[in-house]
Amino acid sequence: MAGTLRDAVSGVLAAGCGIAVAELLAAATRPGAGPLVAVGGAVIDVTPTPVKELAVRTLGTYDKPVLLGSIALVLVVLTAAAGILARRSRWYAIGAAAVLGLVGAAAAVSRPVAAPYDAVPSVLASAIAAAVLIGLSRRAATPVNRRAFLKAAALVGGSAALAGFGADLIRRGRSSSLAESREAIRLPAPADPARQFAAPPGFVTPNTGFYRVDTALTVPRLDAGSWSLRIHGMVDRPVELSFRDLLDRPLIERDVTLTCVSNEVGGPYAGTARWLGVPLAPLLREAGIRSGADQVIARSADGMTIGTPVETVLDGRDTMLCVGMNGEPLPLEHGFPVRMLTPGLYGYAGACKWLTDLELGTFAEFDAYWVRRGWAAHGPVKTASRIDRPQPFARPAAGTVTVAGVAWAQGRGVRTVEVQVDGGEWRPAELLPVPSVDTWVQWRYAWRTAPGPHSLRVRATDGTGVVQPEQRATPFPDGATGWHTITVTVG
Repeated sequence: MAGTLRDAVSGVLAAGCGIAVAELLAAATRPGAGPLVAVGGAVIDVTPTPVKELAVRTLGTYDKPVLLGSIALVLVVLTAAAGILARRSRWYAIGAAAVLGLVGAAAAVSRPVAAPYDAVPSVLASAIAAAVLIGLSRRAATPVNRRAFLKAAALVGGSAALAGFGADLIRRGRSSSLAESREAIRLPAPADPARQFAAPPGFVTPNTGFYRVDTALTVPRLDAGSWSLRIHGMVDRPVELSFRDLLDRPLIERDVTLTCVSNEVGGPYAGTARWLGVPLAPLLREAGIRSGADQVIARSADGMTIGTPVETVLDGRDTMLCVGMNGEPLPLEHGFPVRMLTPGLYGYAGACKWLTDLELGTFAEFDAYWVRRGWAAHGPVKTASRIDRPQPFARPAAGTVTVAGVAWAQGRGVRTVEVQVDGGEWRPAELLPVPSVDTWVQWRYAWRTAPGPHSLRVRATDGTGVVQPEQRATPFPDGATGWHTITVTVG
């Protein structure tokens, strides 16, 4: 048993050393080419939509750490098994390392923004792992050399830790440098500022609390000084813009609520911010949109593609290339230095982060990332409402209880919000002020309670007079529907 344990440890240490060196190389050259991130990205791409939705629903913002942790756990099991087999023959060690290296290399070069040399870190990891495993297996197999094995294992473990520390140090250094560069940016005042109004508490979502749903396992690190945007495809005059070019153009400032299509009824994936950016429609008109172009294909630095209807960009709404969020440059996690935002569309259809490319094309010829996975090509936001207070299963004291929440129907606005208690009559809630139809509305209702368990439901009517549908539907393929319902017990 002791021998088997040493063999298993040999396999894990060998793989750990190889991967640590590979991550060090990737951190210094191409961060996205690291084996763990590359395999994780590939896993996300091939994961069936229902599984992705389950992960978002149950894990929230912890989905990415859980994925990477799961990959690491599987790797530990596989490399432990490889270590046990390697005692029989060094060819088992070479074969196992080669297979894992090929998996990593294939994942790295399959990424949308990959280059052929992105396979190098995984190939290097494979070679190092094979050599280390053969060396450790030889020492573990000979009783007289068990002390030598322990020394060798300690040396390998220390080398892996040192390489991992170096990779982390490089990443932190780059992040710190980028953060300093971002903080040095001075955003100009908007030529067209947002409408001023007395925002009620909680109306604006702080940047640190704004939801994040994307497929990026590591946040792209883009330098605003070298960033550029290309507008091309079905246009008469292709355009290339720098970050400075955007800041030199007239900027608009707008309060807009952004919603994720993955948001369940009553879910948290909605937030309101004050965005600063360049209107997109004038840029497209300057480029000269050719007849037949009906899709703006936005590409992210991490390879994400998002398709937005051209007619949506040109219909008068404030579709913009955002450079600021709540009075500061975009946070790294929310698309720095530039992201696209389209009021009235779910994020997957109009809010590309880490934007680097806009191509005019057609829906008939190109399916964006989420459309290829079964989501609807167009993503207009559906009318939704949510009870935020009291919390589900709360036990409020008897008396008058304030029931409150938010409702949204971007582009149409919210006309009314109604609350129902225990299946009774619908009662109108008070709506708080809003700056435009592109934001959520906060609402509240004074409920005179009676002791015992109660069911509370909410529904909204949009600005066109259409009532939010009661029928429950899951987010896939074009957004959830249904009335948010909670249960409380009055004491």
